[in-house]
Amino acid sequence: MSRIIRTEPNAILSKAVEYHGFIFTQGVVAKDLSQDINGQTKDVLAQLDAILEEHGTDNTRILQAQIWLKDIADRDALNTHWSAWIQEGLAPARACVQAVMADPRILVEIMLTTTK
Repeated sequence: MSRIIRTEPNAILSKAVEYHGFIFTQGVVAKDLSQDINGQTKDVLAQLDAILEEHGTDNTRILQAQIWLKDIADRDALNTHWSAWIQEGLAPARACVQAVMADPRILVEIMLTTTK
């Protein structure tokens, strides 16, 4: 039976789950919610880098991204940082939608599915 690795599980979620070489991240939000969309996006991408590194992979292996924005008008700002973060030609399948966030200070949340 294949082993399921759960990173930092708590009562409701794990930071990431690894199974058969696939890594599924939690929805990641900025640690400092006082930042604008630029700061929050950079923070989220840095956290995702750390999660992927912890599982022995990186952002060149992302298969799918789900992105939620508090205000879809922030999409261009998000895409500026996203495009710099993703290597050319390696963009994953992606959805980016406007959503009501769990905390009104959250401007962006990103969840990834990747592989090793």
